[in-house]
Amino acid sequence: MQELDSRLDALRHQLGTIPEAIALAELKRGRSDVDDAARDLRVEVSDLTAEQKRADADVEQVKARRVRDQGMIDSGSIGDPKALQRMLGELESLQRRISDLEDVELDVMERLETAQTDLDGREAALTKIDGEAEALEQTRAQKAAELEQDRASVAEARRAAAEGLPEDLVALYEKLRAAKGGTGAAALRRRECEGCRLTLNASDLAVIAAKPSDEVVRCEECDRILVRTSESGL
Repeated sequence: MQELDSRLDALRHQLGTIPEAIALAELKRGRSDVDDAARDLRVEVSDLTAEQKRADADVEQVKARRVRDQGMIDSGSIGDPKALQRMLGELESLQRRISDLEDVELDVMERLETAQTDLDGREAALTKIDGEAEALEQTRAQKAAELEQDRASVAEARRAAAEGLPEDLVALYEKLRAAKGGTGAAALRRRECEGCRLTLNASDLAVIAAKPSDEVVRCEECDRILVRTSESGL
């Protein structure tokens, strides 16, 4: 039964340490960082898009005013020389204003282009990560299913092996197994306890050999149940 329990422990460990599961967890942690960056960039792109619309509207509004004033001048509808002079001065002011606003507009466009490029890169990275994660998950699920099938088979064999054993013996074995790092019983092979590697002397071997085969024998060093075999050296 100890061998079956060791196999069960090994299978449980393998279920918890499937390489693809570990890689998938690391990939998800990395994805979280990329997703955070992409989320911030989406907000930035949205803000800059709104800012660009406002800048475009400001430019168009001032240009419309310039066209209106230029039209009034060109039509000759302004007869007062002083009023005409003021209008010409305003046109110059409007042109400077348009130039300043177009500089702002260009700056916003450049920042928006940079942010959009960065966002496209992050979203492409997310797509790649998701593809890798899907492949890893498929492999992990397949390996987990195979290990779980093996575990169920060994668990059934373990249950069958425990049937008919005295309850007090099973209880002792389980207690020792919990206290001894998963090994409650160890084979006595070539005069050595395979649990603690203690080599028994001839006197101890003689005492064990004299005991009935169904009597529980314990290791003097590690207290584990000793399983006598044909190779025990008795």
